[in-house]
Amino acid sequence: MQTNRETVRNEVKLKQASIAVLGLGHVGLPTALGLAELGWNVTGADADPRKIALLRQGQSPFYEPGLQQLLTRHAANPRFRLADSVADAIRSSAVLFVCVGTPQRENGEADLTQVEELARTIAANLNGYKLIVEKSTVPAITGQWVKLTIQRYSRKAGNGSAAQPEFDVASNPEFLQEGKAVDDFFHPDRIVCGVESELARSILSEIYAPLGCPVLFTDVSTAELIKHAANAFLATKISFINMVADLCDSVGADVRRVAEGIGLDPRIGRAFLNAGVGFGGYCFPKDLRAFIRLAEENGADASLLRATEQINESRLDRFVHKVRQALWMIDGKVVGVLGLAFKPGTDDIRESPALRIADDLARRGARLRVYDPKAMENTKSVLPEGDTVTYCADAYGAAEGAHALLVLTEWEEFRNLDLPRIRSLMELPVIVDGRNLLDPDAVRRAGLEYLCMGRQREASAQGLHEILAAAS
Repeated sequence: MQTNRETVRNEVKLKQASIAVLGLGHVGLPTALGLAELGWNVTGADADPRKIALLRQGQSPFYEPGLQQLLTRHAANPRFRLADSVADAIRSSAVLFVCVGTPQRENGEADLTQVEELARTIAANLNGYKLIVEKSTVPAITGQWVKLTIQRYSRKAGNGSAAQPEFDVASNPEFLQEGKAVDDFFHPDRIVCGVESELARSILSEIYAPLGCPVLFTDVSTAELIKHAANAFLATKISFINMVADLCDSVGADVRRVAEGIGLDPRIGRAFLNAGVGFGGYCFPKDLRAFIRLAEENGADASLLRATEQINESRLDRFVHKVRQALWMIDGKVVGVLGLAFKPGTDDIRESPALRIADDLARRGARLRVYDPKAMENTKSVLPEGDTVTYCADAYGAAEGAHALLVLTEWEEFRNLDLPRIRSLMELPVIVDGRNLLDPDAVRRAGLEYLCMGRQREASAQGLHEILAAAS
């Protein structure tokens, strides 16, 4: 007679095993649909019934390039189904991907309430061997707590006697970037799996085999740490180049050329060396703070990461100072804002530098004309339309009557603006580029004054701005 473990192993090899993805947010939904695309039987579940209802109507609850097309393709596919409850998904599946949220607490640590609640739900619904795979970003040793929680509550629920319940816990951190999550799922540069048994290793190897990319196997705590360390390192690169940009502003150098020069060194690389208004979004700020908290709680020197966070926080004031350089007085001025999402390719405004800057300028008395290709509906709940804020149909509407036009999210359509048309619409021909997105020469040829982050201005753009910067 086959044991539960042997049955699961054989089902995986035949692609008959059912995989549950628990949590259908920015990580869970691309993962669930991606696994279905690879040929696995996938059950999606979420504690939010409104999200499930929307998905059953064939609509993605958020924007992500390629995601709606993937959902449409699998809406009627028997390999992809939506469960009526999280418990139903757990009972019907052998492999459980945990994709719930891990927001930050006020002290910076990760709030693992949803992870703990899900572990207790799994414990109450153990009906055979389960491989529980952490995909949510969690601090090291979370897997140990998940395992202990399931052991405790499964015995309480009667799903086992004094013997250990039949399950494994693994860590499989996600590296899906918002704005390209679907592409990242199908074309990963690496997959990291922390496992505690050969069966868990075998199952995850089979699941990811079609992707044909390197798979790094470690213990569970190491895999958990890899995710936080990766995000903290990338955040540090961004803050480093932003510090260099401030120096470039002072000495008249061009930060883009500096980034190119150091990025050609293969030990450094060019990625994440784009100066601007800093990083935002759900992951980088949260994961950086959680990593700092974890390091300090365990006696590690986190001063480097503290400096990374401090530099990023200073970007808002630095950019607003540039707007003041351009306009002198902000109160009563019309300011066009291009971009509200924290990055292009998403409608996510969580911890968006663009939104924080827009809110700051509104508080200073500016009248904002704003436009974003995808994020305006989300923004209206936190920056309501009214006397001081007008939502526009396109970038040209945002420029109309503006004393300055700000580029705050690097959407590709902003790179290709009709600059002479922009010039004709504006009250004052001033662009302040917080993402160094535009070609300075093209902007100036169109008759616009151009300020940016960490790049030398031409002589024609010096004069008064130089004097005012020195005076301040």
